[in-house]
Amino acid sequence: MFFLSEPSAETITSFIDAQRELPFSYQAVGATNGNAPAGFVVDHNRIQLGTGAAVFKEAKHALSTWKQFDLGWVSIVPSGVPVNVGATVAVKARAFGTWSLSAARVVYVINEAGPAERFGFAYGTLPDHVETGEERFRVEWNLNDDTVWYEILAFSRPSHPLVKIAAPLGRKLQKQFAHESMKRMVELTSGGELFQ
Repeated sequence: MFFLSEPSAETITSFIDAQRELPFSYQAVGATNGNAPAGFVVDHNRIQLGTGAAVFKEAKHALSTWKQFDLGWVSIVPSGVPVNVGATVAVKARAFGTWSLSAARVVYVINEAGPAERFGFAYGTLPDHVETGEERFRVEWNLNDDTVWYEILAFSRPSHPLVKIAAPLGRKLQKQFAHESMKRMVELTSGGELFQ
């Protein structure tokens, strides 16, 4: 849903309430935990955040509070929604002189121990989202070499008619989001180098 001015708290609440019980807008729910379906663009971005338990703890906290979205032009609303399966949120974005709200729901949560400890989650698009698809955010602490990584894996395709018409601009925003999200996670932890 597009707006000419920033949507109010009441508008956001109504928007999410209207989407909360609707089905996902794509068939391959959970596919970011396996193989992406055909017919979607796949984006995979990864960055090393640093090393050690403290960096992993900071990265886990950042993901669990949606901090990877705190980019100035994009955020998750409402703030403070716990990262639990079924949680419904909206991505609020400002681009090209307009505001948008895109509804999404948490599909699964990752919390794995072992030689590589992992934490993260994936969310999937609901009917009123500018794209159709799924996106996974994950941090990993490799105990063999002590490195901590942040990874974004997504498959998507345009859904809203305006986004279909302006597909190259939509792709530009997706790439900008991934780059800035990785930079934000570096800022929230201890530094790293970009790997794509």
